[in-house]
Amino acid sequence: MTGKIRVLLADDQRLFTDSICTLIKNYAKDMEVIGVAATGAEAVKLAQTLQPQVILMDVRMPEMDGVQATQNILKFSPQIRIMMLSTFDEDDYVREALHHGAAGYLLKDVSPTELIASIRAIKEGSVQISPSVASKLVEQLYERNGKKSQGIEWYQTLSQREKEIFMLISKGYGNTQISQELGIAEQTVRNHVSSIYGKLGIKDRFQIIQYANQLGQK
Repeated sequence: MTGKIRVLLADDQRLFTDSICTLIKNYAKDMEVIGVAATGAEAVKLAQTLQPQVILMDVRMPEMDGVQATQNILKFSPQIRIMMLSTFDEDDYVREALHHGAAGYLLKDVSPTELIASIRAIKEGSVQISPSVASKLVEQLYERNGKKSQGIEWYQTLSQREKEIFMLISKGYGNTQISQELGIAEQTVRNHVSSIYGKLGIKDRFQIIQYANQLGQK
């Protein structure tokens, strides 16, 4: 055992997978690419035989798309962490991928540094999602269902300031951005975030997005 993070790539664009292989080889000594799949069906097969720790999964591939492949892989290997990488940020793709257990959804314009950091993060159990994707997921929900949120019990446990911060987190804002947006100290933001987590019984920002989705289902 090398102790390296075992990564499987699933993408039908050879140039893209070659670039990721080169990136990991040259700049991520704690990782190794153990296989490359060009179709969703091949990704399922390789995941079962190679048992990677992390899969970078394209959304649109021949034979079987990345969302279906994710669902199939996690049926037999729920411990594998799958991160969707796509040029598309359509709501349906994002929601379906996350619903089926994907640990993240990043757009392919992510920087090499961010991609490497995200692989490390999801391997350790974090959820990674591009801010623009998170924002798109919940933006319309707040516009469309602002009044409906008044009847949701957990939402009413939050103070007015916590509701504002909750909304910004669900749109992908970090603590520094929230501090600048609301004109309050970053430590104050952290205190409010801790309070939100405690009231809702959650552990990370992705769960806030899941809660935010409830506002659109009521």
